[in-house]
Amino acid sequence: MIRLRKNRLAEQADRHYLYQESVQDTEAEIDFVEQTWAELRDRPAELLREDFCGTANTACEWVRRDPMHLAIGVDQDEEVLEWGRLNNLVQLDEDQLSRISLLREDVMHTGPEPADIILAMNFSYYLFRSRRDLLRYFSNARLGLVDDGILFLDAYGGYDAPRDIEEERECEGFTYIWEQASFNPIDSSMTCHIHFRFPDRSRIDRAFSYDWRLWTLPEIRELLDEAGFSDVTVYWEGTDVESNEGNGIFEPAEIGDADPGWVCYIVAQR
Repeated sequence: MIRLRKNRLAEQADRHYLYQESVQDTEAEIDFVEQTWAELRDRPAELLREDFCGTANTACEWVRRDPMHLAIGVDQDEEVLEWGRLNNLVQLDEDQLSRISLLREDVMHTGPEPADIILAMNFSYYLFRSRRDLLRYFSNARLGLVDDGILFLDAYGGYDAPRDIEEERECEGFTYIWEQASFNPIDSSMTCHIHFRFPDRSRIDRAFSYDWRLWTLPEIRELLDEAGFSDVTVYWEGTDVESNEGNGIFEPAEIGDADPGWVCYIVAQR
């Protein structure tokens, strides 16, 4: 006789919470933004705009850092914005909450107030699959910055990036699975999925799916130049001598290692 198990872990799990726990490291991200801004500018940054903000986890981290910090989160998905309001913004105190706003808008439209910093992280801009659309986004982002503003991006690649592969990583209470399901070398379009597996063997398959273009660093840098940014710099991650893995320290670079997989930051000054 087969016994059905009720209340399996996958049924109780929240995909947005799992994503934040397994993918995002907002503290390290804002650490990099603050440090880089301080190295490039002799004034404090106040207003940060998080494009493709999703749950606004990073925007919340920004307003927690300093009582002068303001944040705007922009995303078109009302469901994920509402999750952010109910789960992330609710954890802010009254003052912090007064300094953040979430907008359900297209990132192609510049905001009413120019920002010191614009973030487009987690490779979110890869959803633009044509050169024309990505150039348009970069151009609009530049217009959305103050005169000495900075656009921060991340990017990923490596010789494993176009391969059809699955990678697993153990997290607290679950396993994160990244699947690169397909890649078309003719136009660099690819489909990727995030799955979650739990100790009771239950799963959330395709918790998140992405149809995007695998942009190369030369393409991204050239488009930022065309969009009018005055300086575009790649910040490459260093290597830990003992583990031979990334050490979490990103520095300006013109030469990177030909690794199977890498993640870097791109800093574009208006």
